[in-house]
Amino acid sequence: MAKKNQSINVTDIAVSVTQRDGQDYICLTDMAKGKGDNSRAADIIKNWLRTRTTLEFLGTWEKIYNPDFKVVEFDHFKSEAGLPSFVLSPTQWVEQTSAIGIFSKAGRYGGTYAHKDIAFEFGSAISAEFKLYLIREFQRLKDDENERLSLSWNLNRTLSKINYRIHTDAIKDQLIPAQVSKAQVAMTYASEADLLNVGLFGQTAKQWREANPELKGNLRDHASIEQLLVLANIESMNAELIHMQLSASERLIKLNSIAIRQMQSLTTNAQLAKQLPKQD
Repeated sequence: MAKKNQSINVTDIAVSVTQRDGQDYICLTDMAKGKGDNSRAADIIKNWLRTRTTLEFLGTWEKIYNPDFKVVEFDHFKSEAGLPSFVLSPTQWVEQTSAIGIFSKAGRYGGTYAHKDIAFEFGSAISAEFKLYLIREFQRLKDDENERLSLSWNLNRTLSKINYRIHTDAIKDQLIPAQVSKAQVAMTYASEADLLNVGLFGQTAKQWREANPELKGNLRDHASIEQLLVLANIESMNAELIHMQLSASERLIKLNSIAIRQMQSLTTNAQLAKQLPKQD
């Protein structure tokens, strides 16, 4: 599924960038403006497609990343490449070879788009300078995206830790008898932490470690943004339930029900999902 377009400025030319199936695609039509006006963009792309060098590059890319690529049809195109009568449009290429590296769409951000690997190669047909600026601006876009994602993830992780302090304070006030040893206190905290883990993740921290020995960190370090948001919520709710003197089994049932409902809301609400940053 394609995501909303973004735009980068390459030598004063606005170039659209979108995503399809989690991969970045860059608008070749916009890029072609670097070599000619908008009316010639389609011809520039067709002329680039019809060369043997381009077809060999596209065919190799598809063989690596596309298990449904039709090699026989590709070989037919390659055998005709370079002939004066040979003409190839992006639509023909996609329809006859089932290629996924290039696609065309209509509308406000219409045009021919190509996977970033292919778009960078097309940049060479524009000019070496344009290609280098394209790579630089694209990388700047991805760096900005990664920075925003990191800030958002860390914010939610910090929120979870703050709520955990409220949670542990409630345990100290309500569940821990006077004069207990530090080991007993730590064990009580661990038990309550796993109550939350089971309520949200369906397993204890130990069970997760045994099931994922190759992963570093703990269960919560590998949680999604949505899971961290729900975890922060049920930590606060558990603190209140502890003050109400509910038993651990009663609290687990209530917290699990809340976690299920909130996760369903976060993952099925399309409008809210658009506002949440996605982890790679």
